[in-house]
Amino acid sequence: MSAREPILNVPRAVTLAVGAMIAMQLVMSVLPVDTGLTVFLTFAMIPARYSGAASELPGGYLSAVTSFVTYMLVHGGWLHLAVNVLWMLAFGTAVARRMSMASFFSFSILCGIAGALTHLVLHWGEMSPMVGASAAISGQMAAALRFIFFARGGPPGQVPDFVHVPLASLTEVLRNGRVMGFIVFWLVLNVYFGMNAVSFGSGPDSEIAWEAHIGGFLCGLLVFGFFDADRPAPDVSQLR
Repeated sequence: MSAREPILNVPRAVTLAVGAMIAMQLVMSVLPVDTGLTVFLTFAMIPARYSGAASELPGGYLSAVTSFVTYMLVHGGWLHLAVNVLWMLAFGTAVARRMSMASFFSFSILCGIAGALTHLVLHWGEMSPMVGASAAISGQMAAALRFIFFARGGPPGQVPDFVHVPLASLTEVLRNGRVMGFIVFWLVLNVYFGMNAVSFGSGPDSEIAWEAHIGGFLCGLLVFGFFDADRPAPDVSQLR
């Protein structure tokens, strides 16, 4: 290993995403309580906006459009944010290395929107706000499952080259026992935490939105192949 190689080699796209979320949380932490609540509700995904309450909520009809994306920037507290940052560093990093920054953000936002739509359908008309990047990160995790379990083993102690691992088909994913075991465990964990109202945040109604996680996950699993096409070509000199 080169002496100049950084300990944490995080792709710029992930660094920017994490930085944006931390910056938003810092802003929220210094705002007056009433102003902070207004900003929180303006950015949050609130199902009641779409059943006639949009004009009565902060942000009005504009937030009915923008909150499909902005809800991912706001979190229920520092613990909620820390959990999401750790999961993004674990899975988003591997995904971001396989694509351009534009593709990474487009893919992540699409998964986040899919999670918001899933939550909206299943909680139609409810006033409780949903916030956090968990749905987008669930999509990143699903994308990572299509290649990290299919990497060939290298020398002991060396991290596999996930960038150039061929993307597994959905059929291969469904037939792989390790992948399916991970998926089942993750689904059970989400449903358990969601049903038991476990919270990782201190904000209003900060219980885990497990349905949004599943919506983002399914989106990531299904559409990642369309975004993975621009991954870097293998370095031939490293394959000899």
